Formats: sequence, structure tokens, C-alpha cells
Amino acid sequence: MLVLDAAATAAALDYPALISGLREMFAAGVAAPLRHVHSLPRAGEPDAALLLMPAWMGEASHGGVKIVNVVPGNAARGLPAVTASYLLFDETTGAHLALLDGRALTGRRTAAASALAASCLARADARTLLVVGAGHVGSEMPAAYRAVLPIDRVLVWNRTPARAERLVEHLRQQGVAAERRADLEAAVGEADIVSCATLATAPMIRGDWLKPGQHLDLVGSFLPHMCETDDVVTARGRVFLDGPAAAIESGDIKGPMASGALREIAGTLYDLCGGRVEGRRSAEEITVFKSVGLAVEDLAAARVALAARQAG
Repeated sequence: MLVLDAAATAAALDYPALISGLREMFAAGVAAPLRHVHSLPRAGEPDAALLLMPAWMGEASHGGVKIVNVVPGNAARGLPAVTASYLLFDETTGAHLALLDGRALTGRRTAAASALAASCLARADARTLLVVGAGHVGSEMPAAYRAVLPIDRVLVWNRTPARAERLVEHLRQQGVAAERRADLEAAVGEADIVSCATLATAPMIRGDWLKPGQHLDLVGSFLPHMCETDDVVTARGRVFLDGPAAAIESGDIKGPMASGALREIAGTLYDLCGGRVEGRRSAEEITVFKSVGLAVEDLAAARVALAARQAG
């Protein structure tokens, strides 16, 4: 069985190949069950959680499962709160084919899904990307977007300025024109695309800040009490999801649907990649993409990584 650590997993997930793999998976209509979430009670610290995300393609193909442990108490231990691994198997025989680092896989497939959506929803001439949130996922966004659009300028905003500066310096070392921004509203006004990857539980992006032609990518909110935007965003924008689960799991979608601000979901990545729904319809349209992460994206990424290693 192939075993890939974090560095090897990331190296095997080249963005053009990964985005292509995701597009093929969504176009084929491969679905998966909702993630399984189990609470692990703890004494003297917040409860931990075990998440299981399975997906399979059908006979004579591949399946896999991502196992995620979330331990908030690890902050006091100086350890990461999230640990994850991905197991890829042969669906015909059940043979285990590869074990990949789940954190590296998740970060890259999440950014790739955002870039895939932007290839359909953002303006083709989009050049300035604003990254809101300089964590692991946010740091992956510039490379993913640059694989599908002519992005030549990246702005970074983060609650902690030092963290934003670190990402800016990292991007500059890669030859990317990057700048930190302290004023979030002003930064939104400069951007063609705004990509948010935060753990916010109150709106950070206001719909009144958006300008015609922008594309807004929302990654952070994956629970009903979490949100990165106010209701005006979804009232002004044409809204797409990675899959139907986002309407159930994300406060950015569930809240506006309950208030009546969001009356219609335009489609999902399945619809866009399958050609059933039109993407951007005009240069002035505001588009919004909300993802919560799907097990089929993990499976697509694991298949891309296996193929890359076999070819190399």
C-alpha cells in the first residue's frame, strides 16, 4: 500500500490535474452519503468529535473514506486540533491502495473546488484576488486560482496582521505580487474575486460592499451557527453550492433561506460541470459560491494523487 505523508500528498496534487479530476467527478454525478459525525465526550475539556466521510464510484473503480479527529482540547497541549487521514481502496476487491495525509489533501481539494467553481462563475479577466483568512486553506487559494484565471495580484486580510504578513511573504517568495490589507471593506472594493476561509460566527463580508462583476467564494462556514456574510450578500448575488449539503450545514445559506433573503439556489458544482446550469451570465453579475466540502472531492483528490505517483 502506498503511504504518503503531508509533503508527499501535496506534491502529488498538482492543481491543474486536481481541478480536472474534480471536474470529471462532478460531471459524472458521483455522489456520497452525508458525513458521519460522532461526539467523543471528554471530562475537563470540550468534547472531541470523530468525522467519517466515505465515497465510492461504483463497481470496478475506487472508493475511500476520510477519518477526521477534532480535539479542541489540543490547543492547551500545543497540538493541532484536527488530525485526518484518507484511505483509498479498490472497490472491486476491497484492497487498500493508498493512505494519504488528510490535512494536506483537504486543503488542496478545498482550494481546487473553489477554483473549479470560479472557472465557471468568475469573470474570465479577473486579475485581483482577495484572500480573507491566512490559515492553511486560505494559503492554498492563490495557487489554485492562478491555475484557472489570470490572477496577477493577491491581497491578504487576516484578523492577526502578523499571520497575513507571513502569507504575503510566502507568496512573494513564489513570485506572486502580494500585499497585506488592514481595511477589509476597502480590500473587497479592490478585488475581482474574494475568497473567505475563516471560522467566523458573525458576518465579516457585507453585501453592500460588493460591486458588479465580483465573485465571492465562501469556504469557512460548515455548521449552522457559523457564517462569513450577511443576508444582503445572498440577496444580491446568484448563489451556487458545492453540493446540496451546504444548504443544511452552513449558516451562510441556512440563515438567509430562513429569513427569506435567499429565495433560490442557482445550482451546484454537479449542475455546472454537467452542463445543466449556466455559469456567469453577464460581466456585471455578482456570483457567490458556498462550499462545505464533499467526500467525492476527497475521493477525486486521492485518485489524482495515486495516478501521479504511478506515473512518476
